[in-house]
Amino acid sequence: MTSERRPHLVERHRSAAGFSILETVFALAILMVVALGLLPLGVIATTNTENQGHLMARATEYSQDKMEQLLSLKFGDLSSDTRVFPASNSGGTGLAVGGSADPNAPAAKYVDYLDIDGTLLTSTGTTAPPTWFYKRVWTVEFVGSITTLKQVTVTTVVKNAVGGKVRPPQATVASIKTDPF
Repeated sequence: MTSERRPHLVERHRSAAGFSILETVFALAILMVVALGLLPLGVIATTNTENQGHLMARATEYSQDKMEQLLSLKFGDLSSDTRVFPASNSGGTGLAVGGSADPNAPAAKYVDYLDIDGTLLTSTGTTAPPTWFYKRVWTVEFVGSITTLKQVTVTTVVKNAVGGKVRPPQATVASIKTDPF
């Protein structure tokens, strides 16, 4: 029997031969183009996860930590220094009305700095230590004309965001403190 008498055997043999090297290279080239097209999405996802997931969560946590420290002071405390841990009884502003909620314009004694691990750094005035990564600023003000209510606002900003031209994460928390507590 020759293949002329059985053409279906020749066709079956050709279809079982598989892909040629040229077809394989072409398929891999298409796959590489698709993968390279998706690569920027991975970079964007990683950047957003780091900035909005990790750094924003840490900034919020550090704002809450400062808020708890300030709210633990007595309403009339005007001298405790919360820029050190544990807070000292003198040398600071306690819950004195003042400060700034703007990280770009911190008020003396109403600002402190943390390193990348969240460890409190010593600083003088509004001069930032070179190793700072988180800056916390706070303000204390009376609520309207009511002198028995103080609003405390704490803002924490991250020095550098991941991804270059992205605005660094910033978190702000606020609370009310009442006299006599």
